[in-house]
Amino acid sequence: MRAVVFAYHDVGVNCLQALLDAGIQVDLVLTHHDDPHENIWFGSVARLCEEKQIPYIQPSASELLSLTPKLQALAPDYLFSFYYRYMIPADILSCARIAALNMHGSLLPKYRGRAPVNWAILHGESETGASLHIMEAKPDAGDIVGQVAVTIGPDETATDVFAKVSKAAVAVLKSVLPQLIQGQVPRKPNLLSEGSYFGGRKPEDGRIHWAQTAQQVHNLVRAVAPPYPGAFTDFQGQTRIVAKTHLGGPFPQGLNLQTPGVQVVDNRVFGICGDQRALEILEWYPANKTS
Repeated sequence: MRAVVFAYHDVGVNCLQALLDAGIQVDLVLTHHDDPHENIWFGSVARLCEEKQIPYIQPSASELLSLTPKLQALAPDYLFSFYYRYMIPADILSCARIAALNMHGSLLPKYRGRAPVNWAILHGESETGASLHIMEAKPDAGDIVGQVAVTIGPDETATDVFAKVSKAAVAVLKSVLPQLIQGQVPRKPNLLSEGSYFGGRKPEDGRIHWAQTAQQVHNLVRAVAPPYPGAFTDFQGQTRIVAKTHLGGPFPQGLNLQTPGVQVVDNRVFGICGDQRALEILEWYPANKTS
């Protein structure tokens, strides 16, 4: 079996390695240049390709469609997309002789679209996972080929959960590879009406609104905790990143639970929320901190 792979991030590295381990011939990898303005805390697909001597290219989104003749000439059995960030044109998807498959970081049909792990934590989910599905022109809408679920702990951050999802992605792929190698693609309907689509998140979306409930604020902090841009608030004329919070107490008697915002009592820092509950800020630092 021969494949062309679109890949980035840890999921891209691990799933590409799983294909190689299974004996899939990877004729070409398409990946991204790292963004110099992004905190690159994850593995490099380009580096893996160099180590394994696999041809790879790093086209811009606008260059993808022009690559159609090249991919048609390769005539792969499968196209795989593992955390590739651009929409892949339908003309390219049709180059796959058997199927074009994408790995998505949620339990489809829930949390289709961008940043699925972050959104799941933000909404207080206790479970998410990885789903391999048929690629169609509409994102994350094709039939489901395989899924593996993972738990989300009440204090786990997006990085914690992403590590679980990365392992789940490899588990999904390995579970279906024996069938894929035989040219058989298991599939079940992706019932879009039972889920929702979410867009990308911007750093400004991390602003804490203390009028929200304590649970909502805690979930936001977990969802965007560093190495993501972080939740933030203003305190004494300074913008501060809130990196870690705790809901459980016990809390000092001197807290004023009637006024939402940040309070410092007994050298401890607390956020008072709109439901008149407090959470303790365990880690925070100036937003302009350079190290």
